[in-house]
Amino acid sequence: MKLGNKTAVELVADLRAHHISATELLEETILHAEHVAQAYNPFSIKLYERARKAAAHADELLAKGLGGPLCGLPITIKDSQWLEGVPCTNGSRTQQDFAPHATSAAVQRLEEAGAVIFAKTTCPEFCLTGTTSSELYGTTSNPWNTERTCGGSSGGAGVAVAAGAGTLSLGGDGGGSIRIPAAFCGIVGFKPSFKAVPREPCFPSWSTIVSYGPMARSVADVRLMYSVVAANNDDKAYVDDLAAHAHNPLTLSGQKIIVSEDLGFAPIDDDVRLTFREIVRKLKEAGAEIVYDHPHLPSSVVAWATSAHYDSWSFQKKKDSPLKDLEKGTLDTLHFGASLTEEEFNAAEDHREVIHTAYTTMFERNASSFFITPTLGIEAFKHTRRYPKYVGSTKITNPWLDWVSFLYDANLTGMPACALPMGLGDENLPLSIQVAAPVGSDASVLDIAEQLESIIGWDNSPKDSLKEKNELGSK
Repeated sequence: MKLGNKTAVELVADLRAHHISATELLEETILHAEHVAQAYNPFSIKLYERARKAAAHADELLAKGLGGPLCGLPITIKDSQWLEGVPCTNGSRTQQDFAPHATSAAVQRLEEAGAVIFAKTTCPEFCLTGTTSSELYGTTSNPWNTERTCGGSSGGAGVAVAAGAGTLSLGGDGGGSIRIPAAFCGIVGFKPSFKAVPREPCFPSWSTIVSYGPMARSVADVRLMYSVVAANNDDKAYVDDLAAHAHNPLTLSGQKIIVSEDLGFAPIDDDVRLTFREIVRKLKEAGAEIVYDHPHLPSSVVAWATSAHYDSWSFQKKKDSPLKDLEKGTLDTLHFGASLTEEEFNAAEDHREVIHTAYTTMFERNASSFFITPTLGIEAFKHTRRYPKYVGSTKITNPWLDWVSFLYDANLTGMPACALPMGLGDENLPLSIQVAAPVGSDASVLDIAEQLESIIGWDNSPKDSLKEKNELGSK
């Protein structure tokens, strides 16, 4: 197996067995990352010299049989995530001089586990959109088709992993920002339960809906990274639960699973619908008991957008020059947030309990803890748009721009949700399926996602369209 095709689990084993050193692995990763950077632009900042020191230290530990579970493994983190002394622009020219004096708890846990952070990945300005383009860093392209978006806001993370520039990346998800790029780039993206992964210190915006989580090319790799960044807390012993499931994972046989292809309202392209139905058929063949149902709610886009945009403006308006030097799209979002009243925000926050109750009722009436839907109703669209013009026959219109209908509820309720590839659409681009469950069921979601991954049979080797094109040309 080529080194670049190996998973994080396999590379960690190679490092432990001294089949390769951390320094050698890092240099090979950097070599490929330079190609990926030129081809797709997924990095906001490269930290190669810092990473070389970390890799050398990892080799010292590995030589003694020491080091944490990620010791010597090259990874990336998102531009918006704090790493002490390293620029953290959050995709904005206005933040170019900001370098935090502390490290996010999740990032610190990664480094304590021995991970070697070699770059930070691109995001749109303030992580406000589902695509990844900014005046500061330019556009990040999809490795499946460079004319298409990679999604966002963890777009650079999705591209780096999909193209093989590191096997793991830490994303952040406040409204699908892990799951959108995972879906468009053909990888696995996991939004954990709210507060399962400690984030602070971090930017204060969207503090009640954002979760940091792993992005990788396999569920096993996602689980590995999650086992490092997750923490036991007053709500749930997440790490202990994950360890328990390692010894006794859930299977599909006899498992009751609730399924909905459109939530009763969500727009969806025909190729997504047909592919989803085929995966449901495979679930039945694997022994799962399928129940067709949904929470019987309208779209949660109004509640989500009201909470998120009001909160964005509440944070931004405290700055000395809150609107100076911002991009037009960001200004539009902030102006929308400024137009919302405190009463509208409070009503949206109250509606989160309505959504939570609807999901609790759905799980209880079906005696099931798993809900499977498509992740998105479309394939990746062109860079020329910040959102698709149509999904199915539904035109996407202002101000709500409701094209990610399947994603909001996990953020508003705090539920864990895992997106994974389910096949290719009519335009030969990835389609994705989502597994969600009640808050605290993170280990169970990963069990079912891995079972689902096995029956889908997706090729999780890196996708690098430009490199493949050049190789075909040379042949």
